[in-house]
Amino acid sequence: MNQKVIVPDTGVLIDGRISELVEKEWAGGHPVKIIVSYSVIAELEYQANSGREIGVSGLAELKKLSELAKAGTVALEFAGERPSAFEIERARFGEIDSKIRGLAKAFSATLLTTDKIQRQVAEAEGIDVIYLEPMKEPVQLSLAKFFEHPGVLSVHIKEGLPAKAKIGRPGEFVLKEITDKKFSSKEISAMVREAVEYSKRVPRSFIELDKEGATVIQAGEYRIVFTKPPFSEAPELTIVRPLVHMKLSDYEISPKLRKRLEETAEGMIVAGPPGSGKSTFVTAMADYYSSKSKIVKTLEQPRDLQVGPEVTQYAPLEGSFEETTDILLLVRPDYTIFDEVRKPQHFTTFADLRMSGVGMLGVVHAAKPIDALQRFLGKIDLGIIPQIIDTIIFIEKGRPSKTYVLSFIVRTPTGMREQDLARPVIEVRDLETNALEYELYKWGEETVVFPVTGSRPQPLTPRFDRAPSRDKSFAGKKRFAGKRKRR
Repeated sequence: MNQKVIVPDTGVLIDGRISELVEKEWAGGHPVKIIVSYSVIAELEYQANSGREIGVSGLAELKKLSELAKAGTVALEFAGERPSAFEIERARFGEIDSKIRGLAKAFSATLLTTDKIQRQVAEAEGIDVIYLEPMKEPVQLSLAKFFEHPGVLSVHIKEGLPAKAKIGRPGEFVLKEITDKKFSSKEISAMVREAVEYSKRVPRSFIELDKEGATVIQAGEYRIVFTKPPFSEAPELTIVRPLVHMKLSDYEISPKLRKRLEETAEGMIVAGPPGSGKSTFVTAMADYYSSKSKIVKTLEQPRDLQVGPEVTQYAPLEGSFEETTDILLLVRPDYTIFDEVRKPQHFTTFADLRMSGVGMLGVVHAAKPIDALQRFLGKIDLGIIPQIIDTIIFIEKGRPSKTYVLSFIVRTPTGMREQDLARPVIEVRDLETNALEYELYKWGEETVVFPVTGSRPQPLTPRFDRAPSRDKSFAGKKRFAGKRKRR
């Protein structure tokens, strides 16, 4: 009987399923021979040296194959030429994949891959291929055990410390230790490798960011953030899971706010401190607009909003949301959820889409409602802010607690009495009471954010644009006027 010869590509080793195939499906009989290209080893080594977790996971799988070979379960060989540094850096252009296919052809072996493009090219070249599709059956992450306690919002694991969890609801939680044992760096790395493998196998799971010292993985409903030296002083793992999936009808929204969301709001900002429930609210908004026969898209990094299948989630195209905008306008969305607006280019992208006529809903971190508006100052021209933003919804303890509406008017700002000081003023009013709370305007080269109390603010200085009173406080004014006449 001919021996089965397998040549895996880099993605298969990162995926981690090849060792499972050896132990379960290829066990018994004559051992399967696995030939690993030196190109694969070089690519994994380069990724691991760059601090990327996919490289670490791939090398861990290679070590597991080596242990199986020592046990006689599989025959393991290494062959091919080591690629140059230039070829490794150009791996995404297919240089490494080409060498792996060449090795499979030279040994008349079967190529094992998780890459659709690799499969298609190999089939075109006449190479036998086994393509590992994303797994359809449920796969349980071991990290999920930390969320068995009801009300767990997030789990925080750091080297040398017990695991801690935020338990409660958005804006109302306590931090508790949920394990007695202290976690080692090795245990944390093992959990991260499992998450990397999970992201390669399971649909709607992916690696959002993998840089030296930081990895962000979206594993189903779990957002996993792993940091290590040199970025952090010690390995740390943070796992976040949405506690509830709410509909807009589940929120206690006033009739005025509901009417505004349904009829007039087109440039919305949802603001609040971290963990206040902003993402849960905008998820409900996305599903609400989608149910109203609107085309809804999202701009996210990471893509962790738990929206319905009708809503398409976009990441930065080639690392840039500006590039994403070019594509987004071609698909003609009615509303776009931008989670989250933080960097300077994010604000310009938000403004560009809104000025193009797309309904926008941006998520902004802010301690107070007005802070969300102030974050746009200096990044967007003051005069067009009311055209970009018309509604600010502040989320506190998981619920909308304050709503501002913006309008544009030319008048004398509060506290000034001279008519020639009239200028464009942005009024920020409370939606429920119509009380004027803030004014924004230009004073020379500066932008003023002026807090106002009450719906009809009074001037901050006495006004003398009416007939003088008989009050003694005006005696000096009369004497001064008399002296001017005698001159």
